[in-house]
Amino acid sequence: MTTSRGHRTALVTGGSRGIGRGIALTLAQKGYDVALTYATARDSALEVARLIQDEYDRECYVMQASLEDPRIPAQVVQWAIESLGHLDVLVNNAGVTILGSITEMEPEKMDYLINLNFKAYLLAAQEAAKHMIAHGIPGNIIFISSTRGERAYPRDWLYGGLKAAINRATQAIALDLAPHGIRVNSVAPGATQIREPQPGAPYVDYLAKRIPLGRKGTPQDIGNAVAWLCSEKASYITGITLKVDGGLILPGMPEHPGQHVDQGWGFVHTEEE
Repeated sequence: MTTSRGHRTALVTGGSRGIGRGIALTLAQKGYDVALTYATARDSALEVARLIQDEYDRECYVMQASLEDPRIPAQVVQWAIESLGHLDVLVNNAGVTILGSITEMEPEKMDYLINLNFKAYLLAAQEAAKHMIAHGIPGNIIFISSTRGERAYPRDWLYGGLKAAINRATQAIALDLAPHGIRVNSVAPGATQIREPQPGAPYVDYLAKRIPLGRKGTPQDIGNAVAWLCSEKASYITGITLKVDGGLILPGMPEHPGQHVDQGWGFVHTEEE
């Protein structure tokens, strides 16, 4: 969607590696100028920026951000607006996977995961929505969720629970912002190989053979889904969680975690980008 400002813009949190990298590159390929954040992978973030500028001739801005700090998400959105001139698309992607027994996880680790994987998404969405409403921008807010938000696994009570909360929040925020022409959707990856080599890669390869479509997901698959949701072709879609999993958690698919109890259907090895 091209705005009256003449160019499309997007902020992708956690855009230095993995799924976030795939989203940032795909949006740039579609003609977006991009702002992206990273937590620790500075060199990777700068490499993404170079690719966007050299391969797609788009602008790209990079910022280090510790999004688990509740003060930071709104600051990141304001930085993106100042850098890009305005904001059409917010992609909340940055996050980590932490699994563990309910009897063992420390409260500090719980707070960290809640702040980064849930609260930061909402705070960034809040700031982006204010900007879009104030400037009459019919924008898009995208939350990167997970198929783990739909199916329960051992030791996944917090990560998966927060993804389920994001899916539910997506629906309510979509209702809230629809009168302003702002669409809000989530994308839920399944078994996605985010980089090579990857911890757990042999298991992902094994799982790929059991996925109905016969292969593991890629960051570009997720990027394509995000770009489509933000396009005119999806202009009548809001409040959904789009599963991008090759049919992984369709009803009737047998659960088969194998030797890795932490890595059932829907496993995506992630780290804060």
